[in-house]
Amino acid sequence: MSDPILYPCFLGPYGENDGLLEKLVVEFLRDHVYWRRNFHPEDPPAIPTDAASSPEYREFESRLRRELHALSAALKRSVPSHNPRYIGHMVSDLLLPALAAQFLVLPYNPNNISGDTAPVTVDLEIKIGLQLARLFGYPDDPGRPDCAFGHLTSGGTLANLQALRLALAMKAFPVALRAAAPTGLATPKDDWTAFNLPPAAIVALLDAWETYLTKLPPAERRSCVEAVACQRIETLGHADFFYRHPEIHLPIVIAPASAHYSWRKGMQLLGLGAGRLVPVPQRDARIDADALDALLADAEAKRRPVLLCVGMLGTTEYGAIDPIDRLVEARDRCAATGFGFAVHVDAAWGGYLATLFRRPDGSLRGLAEMRAEYGRFPSPATHAAVAALSRTDSATIDPHKQGYAPYGAGAFVCRDQRAAALLAIDASYVFTQEPEADYFARFRQPGRYIIEGSRPGAMAASVYVTHRVLPLDHEHFGRLPAQTLRAADDFVERARHFASACADQVRACLPFAPDSNLVCLALNPLDNTTIGGANAFVDKLYESMSIDPAGPVQTREFFGSTTTMRLDALDRDTAHALLECLHLPAALAGSSEPLRILRHTLMNPFLLDTENGIDYIGRYFEFLEKRVRVLANASVGLVRARGAALSGRDL
Repeated sequence: MSDPILYPCFLGPYGENDGLLEKLVVEFLRDHVYWRRNFHPEDPPAIPTDAASSPEYREFESRLRRELHALSAALKRSVPSHNPRYIGHMVSDLLLPALAAQFLVLPYNPNNISGDTAPVTVDLEIKIGLQLARLFGYPDDPGRPDCAFGHLTSGGTLANLQALRLALAMKAFPVALRAAAPTGLATPKDDWTAFNLPPAAIVALLDAWETYLTKLPPAERRSCVEAVACQRIETLGHADFFYRHPEIHLPIVIAPASAHYSWRKGMQLLGLGAGRLVPVPQRDARIDADALDALLADAEAKRRPVLLCVGMLGTTEYGAIDPIDRLVEARDRCAATGFGFAVHVDAAWGGYLATLFRRPDGSLRGLAEMRAEYGRFPSPATHAAVAALSRTDSATIDPHKQGYAPYGAGAFVCRDQRAAALLAIDASYVFTQEPEADYFARFRQPGRYIIEGSRPGAMAASVYVTHRVLPLDHEHFGRLPAQTLRAADDFVERARHFASACADQVRACLPFAPDSNLVCLALNPLDNTTIGGANAFVDKLYESMSIDPAGPVQTREFFGSTTTMRLDALDRDTAHALLECLHLPAALAGSSEPLRILRHTLMNPFLLDTENGIDYIGRYFEFLEKRVRVLANASVGLVRARGAALSGRDL
């Protein structure tokens, strides 16, 4: 049964709330027009009142209508991601507050590169950073010197790149400061020590640097800042920086094998090299914490510095959640031996699940309380991972995924705003003048800190209004993912019944227990013994659940997605258990060929619409069973025909 809180939240699978959205759009379009007319009402209209009657006007309107109607018709071939029959990629219906706020702001067209061009929406973006900081458990009081700082990006890829950029700036700054050797300022004893300070020590050094600078006369302060700027990696580039400091080398980044491909992109774009992205062995598609400890010990022994250790809060392939608690424990343990690095959590997919863990006062809910409410969710490991978010150094989250915002809304948050000063493009450390005492004044020119240039202020308004209407706690926003987790529970149970019902023709199993509302299903025809054969079967099955550009979307009963599992990236026990379940003995000896599986993103909050007699999950498995039987019979017939042909040739 659907939660009543959901009813006004979305336009709806059938456009049920069209009247509400239409009233809001018209109301605020008229309000925008009134604002234009009252800016300087003494000015005469620039467009004559009789312009609409001219031939040129009518011709323009005709062309405009023709093109818009053509576009509207073409868009009817879009994937119906708003509907519960869509369980494919990480997209669903849009929250009505997000959609309405974006419509409202679009005619104002603010550019969130600067407070000069977007005085309202830039402040909203800064507030979004604080909202997300609170969600992660970071300090969110702007009056605190260690308050977090966050900003929007076009998506998780840019947020992850920003994480790499900040981590490198922080790691290299103590080396530059030591090289400049400001008189009277204590710096690390050698380059190795400087390059391997933990994040907290780097921030402390930045504080000491700020205090040092504020005591200098203006001219001497500028000279000192310029001296350090000349030594920074951002000025010298990698080659010159590391040539000047032969005791240290380009660092590695440690991430799970299931990490999003944006991490490879980021390594390439920053010139670190994709080869320095070191995968951690996994257990049950999650980071193997013991293997991570061994990898870190080996890196320290070989004096191979680590820039970042990345953990996933919901992988894009499987929705798996890494043991974030073990990552921060490893960071703290290594920091004690002088081998510092930062921990970044890539929560692009699963970040909004944290709303289930937060009370309205920001405190963390207990495991027993949550299990009593949500059933299997969260596992003890998942609860420990989310509880450790507050101890990470930075995070990525995508409002345009489980935040149900329109596309173009990713976000990056760093735990301590003081580190963000190292990203400022106009100074090595922003003390050519007295620093801004006010938090909002400090970040009102976001272009100084971010990777992107011009950005739509409408997106900031969209996310901010959503977070205000549905605060990021379990009593408000959390009721959305709670509904999808109930759907995931139901899906898992139905999948087991499906596997039993189809056991005469296919083997089906969940590769591992899901951590979130993303559930995978592996399939193999009964008579097949090769990974290639299993992949071909799943590919054929997927054809009936993917978009057909040449046909209407109504020809598809359901839309799904597929992904691949690299068996060599899984631990041996997990890989063998999966292959034995699928009866693929030939693959047990070891195979580098990935296994294709069905991936189901269960983020539509109306999947459990049994109140209206529509059991979408039940219907999906009825559809899947029907398709599986058709394809399995065809597969068996093909194998037998090939076998008969070969026998005939042998005779």
